[in-house]
Amino acid sequence: MPSGEVASARSVVIIEDEAPIASAVAARLRSEGYLAEIAHDGPAGIDLCERVRPDLVILDLMLPGLDGLEVCKHIQRNRAVPVLMLTARDSETDLLVGLAVGADDYMTKPFSARELVARVHAILRRVDRHGAEQPTSPVRLGDIEIDPSGRRVRRGAELVHLTPTEFDLLLHLASRPGVVTTREQLLNAVWGYTDGSGARTVDSHVRALRRKLGDDIIRTVHGVGYAVEPEATTVPQ
Repeated sequence: MPSGEVASARSVVIIEDEAPIASAVAARLRSEGYLAEIAHDGPAGIDLCERVRPDLVILDLMLPGLDGLEVCKHIQRNRAVPVLMLTARDSETDLLVGLAVGADDYMTKPFSARELVARVHAILRRVDRHGAEQPTSPVRLGDIEIDPSGRRVRRGAELVHLTPTEFDLLLHLASRPGVVTTREQLLNAVWGYTDGSGARTVDSHVRALRRKLGDDIIRTVHGVGYAVEPEATTVPQ
């Protein structure tokens, strides 16, 4: 994507305590036409997000003051802003917890500025287009009801909180009952990634959905991808 192609009004907050990384990321994003502001600790990051109300947050997992998980909970409390989490660790537990509290995706340090910008572009494209090709009527998976227009999920009478990415992934699979979708296809359809990278992101989000909605909600087709069962799915007319 050529520099400046994205709307200049798009704003990104970078919450990162390593000044060289924060400055390099901000400079690269500004060269792409984004407005970028930096905070170097958790509390300052929360305050900056409240003031700026950014379109996307790039959030380091390990921060002074408050760690990235607590910051993510705070900034997601009243507004579902997309979050790209950065971590120096590649622990599956850390990544799952990060996704569970509201991060849309994660990148492990060290990373290339080119890849980070591609992820930012893709996340914002997904946010822009969500709902464009989705059903408007509720979709049911057994006792689970997915409401596309309200972007809410209920299990019985209970409202279940899903992150924006979890919701989009669940709705994509539930709208295609019985169809096995590969990780690469999900990365393209839900995240907007076209290079095939990020298979672990898909797996982690599926695990998060199973933890919230039950282990049988999504079927793993080993060596291929994921599907939901057609007999458990109804799409009211």
